[in-house]
Amino acid sequence: MSEAGYRLLDSGDRALTVELGRAVDPALNARVIALDAALRGAARPGLLETVPTYRSLLVLYDPDLLPRDDLVALIAAHWPPPDGAAGALRRWRVPVHYGDEHGADLADLAAGAGLSPEEVVALHAGRDYRVYMIGFAPGFAYLGGLDPRLHASRRTDPRPKTPAGSVSIGGNQTGVSPPLELPSGWQLIGRTPARSYDPARAEPFLFAAGDLIRFEPIDRAAFDALSEAARAGETVAILERIDA
Repeated sequence: MSEAGYRLLDSGDRALTVELGRAVDPALNARVIALDAALRGAARPGLLETVPTYRSLLVLYDPDLLPRDDLVALIAAHWPPPDGAAGALRRWRVPVHYGDEHGADLADLAAGAGLSPEEVVALHAGRDYRVYMIGFAPGFAYLGGLDPRLHASRRTDPRPKTPAGSVSIGGNQTGVSPPLELPSGWQLIGRTPARSYDPARAEPFLFAAGDLIRFEPIDRAAFDALSEAARAGETVAILERIDA
């Protein structure tokens, strides 16, 4: 990192990556999100979009309206970004039907960890996860905070299609798929009726970087009922606000 505390990397001629570190760390990710909020709040013409990731912020810009040097100065003017306000955390309670055809890899993952499927479910649903970033596909949430006992290698034979709304584990991460059939090499352990992406909503993306997610096990009947509700436009996942 530079003396300023970040490094700028050109990503083509219309984007800059602001790299804040090299670790996967909640405090570092919180700083990425704070810088994201600060730049978006500046509302400068030519600043097109900002995309937070684990440890960096991608800033897309129109060089005809916002020359690169001006963007560099804008980033410097908002560094360091203010810390997020206490009490501003959002936590989503996300229903999940684990196992059966909705979690095709649950039994094998459990056996590899020396656990029963029920123990895997209890561990997976027993904590809050941080949404580090949204990426890969619209609304796909990359989550940190997985219990080390559940860390699992990706599949050697990735699936060309996985069910919409899959909840899966890949390495030391867990994730939530949008309501789209996606290719994946992650281990499938469950499925949620909640739609992390819906272009018909006023806000298409349900989760945002910095949110918390806690999974709540449900049975098949509840999954089917909540899936119908989600198709009718209900959010299904429950939003809470908690102290930081």
